[in-house]
Amino acid sequence: MTPVTAEAVAAMPTVEVWPRLDPAALHGLAGRITKTIDPYSEADPVATLAHLLGALGNVIGPRPHCQVLHDRHPARLYQAIVGESGTGRKGLSWSAPRHLLDRVAPDWSRDCVHSGLSSGEGLIQHVRDPRREHQAVREHGRVSGYQEVMVDHGVADKRAFVIEAELAAVFKRMAGDGNSLSAVLRDAWDDRVLRTMTKNSPLRATGAHVSLVGHITSEELQLNLTETERANGFGNRWLYILVKRSKCIPNAVPVPEPMLAPLVRALENVLEFAAKLDRVARDAEAEALWAEVYPALSTREPGLVGAICGRAEAQVLRLSLLYAILDLSPAIGRTHLLAALAFFDYCAASAKRIFGGRLGFSILDTILCALRERGRLPTDEVYGLFSRHKGKDEIQTALNLLETSGKVRHVMEQTGGRPRQVWETVS
Repeated sequence: MTPVTAEAVAAMPTVEVWPRLDPAALHGLAGRITKTIDPYSEADPVATLAHLLGALGNVIGPRPHCQVLHDRHPARLYQAIVGESGTGRKGLSWSAPRHLLDRVAPDWSRDCVHSGLSSGEGLIQHVRDPRREHQAVREHGRVSGYQEVMVDHGVADKRAFVIEAELAAVFKRMAGDGNSLSAVLRDAWDDRVLRTMTKNSPLRATGAHVSLVGHITSEELQLNLTETERANGFGNRWLYILVKRSKCIPNAVPVPEPMLAPLVRALENVLEFAAKLDRVARDAEAEALWAEVYPALSTREPGLVGAICGRAEAQVLRLSLLYAILDLSPAIGRTHLLAALAFFDYCAASAKRIFGGRLGFSILDTILCALRERGRLPTDEVYGLFSRHKGKDEIQTALNLLETSGKVRHVMEQTGGRPRQVWETVS
């Protein structure tokens, strides 16, 4: 992560306004489906679009991909849908896309949609390779030789779409000692062979295509995405999407069949087209636009927002691939790249609103949040925020850094006896 300096603290971005989705993100079939569903659903259309893109990227599979040097980038996404519990209608945003995909890819819906992530081994189990063992051949009680025996036929379909209604619970499990889930998920996003270092675990998966959509509140996300996960690259493999209830529909009815039927046919055409694709590249117009936007995409902002959005180039690349496939295009065009940039911009704006004003270091963020909430605190109460888990020297260093950066200041308050030092926020 970015070193902690006064300049970095002072430059922490904050965003108060709710992000706005550029209409370019509703390009093509993804936009048609989202707009068709929207009048019938209380869900935020951005959440519907996100579920649709994430699920379709998994249904399509790992074969269609872009390549950067020697690294493959299929249409594989990890997405955190961030909204209020209950009233955010996060779960409802999966209802209509799931219904469509049940009809278009029933085998995928039956065999490849999972929930309940708990460990790396558990995830690998769903996409594991066949396993053979050399076993002794015994005759009359004696070993006469050895033979190779298939002990596990593995999983033929390596697609896994994981949807978690309680993503906070997954993050909490990940934080447990010895839990391998974070490392395995990072490898899965990176298109690597999945395995664990556990001595007694022979599990292995090659060619796995794992996509994730999780639902979480902003408070849970800030609390449970630990400093380790922010720093080790796990956090920036996700797209963060702020959502809220879009409308009130007391008696919601299904989307009428005459409106769904052409969308089903269009999706069937997409899957047939995608099955013939392999490597996909940008066309000349998209390449020119990519050259324009790449410097900004690859420049990190200070603080936690910069760490969280640190894979912008790869995320936009994968999204542009997905938009191209949905257009039945063998190459990524300018409109596909613009759509991807628009969707990513919404995710980046969401991240700024969720994580803005935070460095990603708990001691600094804890002090800042407490002061913003309570207005001002005496020094001894600032120490008390950490319940003796941090030393006074470490806390004082953090206070000095925040003061140098212009985020907080201290004043001496008269008490009738010895004056006491009190801290308050400046910005």
